[in-house]
Amino acid sequence: MDVNKSDDAIIQNLKDAGCDTETIANVMSDLRRGDGKSGLKRLDVHRKKLLDSLHREQKCIDCLDYLVYRMSGTIK
Repeated sequence: MDVNKSDDAIIQNLKDAGCDTETIANVMSDLRRGDGKSGLKRLDVHRKKLLDSLHREQKCIDCLDYLVYRMSGTIK
């Protein structure tokens, strides 16, 4: 497989996953050095950040849903 095409695909996947340029550069550096373990650790950190963000957003949606529910009962 063409290494450049493979690198391009990995970089695009990292971008699609919301990784910033620093994370992308670090993961690619890890992979090029053959240190996939460090790359996976970096991806795990990014995943946890995304999950935390998702939970914060879900809490906001829950609060909004509750407010809509309460207001719906008072509107005639």
